Order: sequence, then structure tokens, then C-alpha cells
Amino acid sequence: MDFDLSWVLWGLPIAFVLGWLASRLDLRQLRIENRQAPKAYFRGLNFLLNEQQDQAIDAFIEAVQNDPDTSELHFALGNLFRRRGEYERAVRVHEHLLSRGDLSRVDRHRAQHALALDFLKAGLLDRAEEALRKLEGTAFESQALLALLAIYERSRDWAQASEIAGKLDASGQGNFSGRQAHYLCEQAAQAPNDEALDLLRRAMKTAPAGAARPGMDLAALQSRAGDHASAFKTLSALAESSPAAIPLLARPLVDAAQASGQQAAALEVLKGGYELLPSIDVLEGMVALEPDAVAAREWYVKHLEREPSLVAATRWIAGEKLEHEQFHPHVQRALDHAVKPLTRYRCAACGFEAKQHFWQCPGCQAWDSYPARRVEEL
Repeated sequence: MDFDLSWVLWGLPIAFVLGWLASRLDLRQLRIENRQAPKAYFRGLNFLLNEQQDQAIDAFIEAVQNDPDTSELHFALGNLFRRRGEYERAVRVHEHLLSRGDLSRVDRHRAQHALALDFLKAGLLDRAEEALRKLEGTAFESQALLALLAIYERSRDWAQASEIAGKLDASGQGNFSGRQAHYLCEQAAQAPNDEALDLLRRAMKTAPAGAARPGMDLAALQSRAGDHASAFKTLSALAESSPAAIPLLARPLVDAAQASGQQAAALEVLKGGYELLPSIDVLEGMVALEPDAVAAREWYVKHLEREPSLVAATRWIAGEKLEHEQFHPHVQRALDHAVKPLTRYRCAACGFEAKQHFWQCPGCQAWDSYPARRVEEL
């Protein structure tokens, strides 16, 4: 049977036409899909930029329904739910992402991190901890470790916090020696005396230069054990190595000196500290240790010559005889009330004020954010 070349001549144009029609149909379908899917997505972005979160969520849900395989839309929707406080819906979105078999490794880690944030924001710390632990060895490991550190600090699990801080320190995420020392001090506060003593000595070795807490806690432990001479020695050494902390250790130093009969030595320590850093607390310590009552009151006048202090003036007036003495109690009560806010401590990170000094701010949870000086002296 002879091969007819005419069929080839007829077939080539027909194949070309069919191919052209097929490509046109594919392009048309692609254009339709590109018009439909991004339309809802961009509408959602527009709502989001205009802070219309309810409408943005509706638009993103529509976009996800049109293209359920688009992971970016799921991430956007889950983040929106979290920002609105709808943590249960955010969890469902991110768990759905993790259940998909076609998700890339990078997106799987991203979804795992988003799920951990959902649990963390919802206050489900145990589930957040479990989710964060799964991020070890991923690009989100450092963020996960920081979140775990916050969880353990919040739950006061100081041993676990110390482990995580060590990992962060080793990975070059910062210097966590200060926090490590605080964790040891926190553990010492809950331990028997012998164990607490060992923990505090470790804290003193771990703490950065100038850190005052380990030494102050050690002195407090020694005082509780009745060893006031050792407490005085610890505080005197601390005054020399951490001069910025002298206002904090002034009162414990006075107590230890009076209990061990070393008032004169303590007075000299406070005088040296006052020359470096004049403060109300050091002033009160010197007044308490000064053997001469007249000389003690003169310290208030000397402080007023150096620093304009309403607190010092109030303390001085309390011991003075006024011309209209019958009004003295009323005047003194008014002054004492006026200076109360000035004797507080203020967090440098968030501005939270408290009557006592905190190593960790109760407001923002920052460490070492309280200066040793009172509000009036800032």
C-alpha cells in the first residue's frame, strides 16, 4: 500500500489549528481563574489596610474556598483570627495546614510556629510548649526558645528556664548570664538553707559584673541564720563592687551592722557611697547610724544643700519645733502624704511604679528594669 503524502499536507494545518484552539482555551481558563481567585484576596487586603477586619476575614474565607490549596491565604486568615482574639478558629486554620500532605517543609515549620503562637496567645501554655518544642532544628528555633523562656518564667519553672537560657546563650542569641543568676536566686528562695547557700554562690559566679542580687540574697540568708557578721562582710564587699546598688543595700547594711556591733564601719561605708551617689536611702542609713542626734539631723540639711529633695525636707521638718506647734501634726501628715508617690520605684521599661524594688517588673516582666533610686531622684 502506497503512502499518500496528501494526508500529511492536510494533517499539518489541522494539527496546528487544534493546538492553537487548545492553547487559547487554556489561556482563557487561566485568565478566568486569575481574575476570580486574586479578586477576593486583594479585596481582603484592601479591607485589612482600612482596618475593617470583619470584612477582610469574609473576603479571605471566600478566597480560600475558591482555592483551598493556597497556603498563603490560610496563613493570612489564621493571623487575622489570632489578632482578633479568635484563637480557636486560628488553631483550626493552622491545624488544617499541618494536615495537608502537599505542604512544603518550610511552610510546615511556619504553620507549626503559627499554631504555637495561637496556643500561647490563648493562654494554653502546655499545648504551646508542646508545639514550640517541635520547632527545634528549624528556622524558627530561636523564636521558639524565646517563647519557651517566657512560658517558663511565667510559670516560675526556673530549672527549665535556666536550661532554655543556656541554649540561647550558646546559640549566640545574646548574653543571658544575668537571667541565669536570677533563676538561681529564685530557686534559692525556695530551697533549704544549705542548698540555697550553694545556689547563691553559683549565682554570684554566674552574674555579670555589678549585679547586686546574688550578694544581697546571700547576706539576707546569712542574717536569717544569725550570722550577722558574715552578712555585714558580704554587703560591705558588695558596696565596693556594685556602687550603683548602694541605695538598695543601705537598709540591710544598717541592720547587719547594728546586729553585729559594727555601726562605725557601716557609717563609713555609707558615707563613701553617698559621695558617689547621694540618695534618700543612703541618707536614711547614715541618719540611723549617726550616734549624735544633732549630727544625724544635720545630714538632712547637708542633703538639701546638695539635692532639692521634698522627701529629705519632710524628714527634717518631722523633728523640728514649729512656731505654731499645734498645727505641726496636720502639716506633717500632709507632707507625708505628698511624698509617698516620690518614694516609689519606677520600671524603666514600662513605667510601672511600686512601693518596693523588684528584680523582675510585675507589669512587663522585664528583668533589672527598676533603677535603685526612688522616683524623686530619677
